Amino acid sequence: MNTGAALVVNIEHQIDDFILKAEFSALPGLTAFFGRSGSGKTTLVNLIAGLDSPQSGRIEVAGDVLFDRATRTNIPPERRRIGYIFQEDRLFPHLSVHGNLTYSWRFKKSSFRRHSLTDIVSLLELGSLLDRKTETLSGGERQRVAIGRAVLTSPDILLMDEPLASLDVRRKSQIIPLIERLRDDVGIPIVYVSHDIDEVIRLADTLVILENG
Repeated sequence: MNTGAALVVNIEHQIDDFILKAEFSALPGLTAFFGRSGSGKTTLVNLIAGLDSPQSGRIEVAGDVLFDRATRTNIPPERRRIGYIFQEDRLFPHLSVHGNLTYSWRFKKSSFRRHSLTDIVSLLELGSLLDRKTETLSGGERQRVAIGRAVLTSPDILLMDEPLASLDVRRKSQIIPLIERLRDDVGIPIVYVSHDIDEVIRLADTLVILENG
């Protein structure tokens, strides 16, 4: 049932001696997972993405049930319509910036594309980079390309696992306003993992605090 929430999670998951328990719902906007390293933030994101499956519970995104142990529902990750941005940008080195941005986008029928290439290039200030190889880009530029590529897959939700962790202060200050634009203008619910309280205070509409699972 669609509750109007962008994300509903009620799960329990155990890895060796570590037990993760999470129960929350979040409205559209940016939901931050905040906590120290090892508190379970990335584990929880991977469960939403379908990269692992909890032992019990339910996960719902944009009204669609992705996982429900009671009904044996477990949508494969490639069918979850989720954009995932990792700490490492994971760009394709043999493609230009334009090639990376359009890698999945070009295979979608125009009727299924939620965002135009032109709009995302403009939003993320990528126009001057389109013909460049990824190996020539700075860390901040590479992360902007990774964000653009994820948005252009037309996901129901965008997962960002500490996307600024490898950047210096100057490059972080360049990327954060772009994430704010994504949150406010693009209309994709965002899950943002961080242990930086300043980032969380600035970006989050909903805050989920994790401590030892």
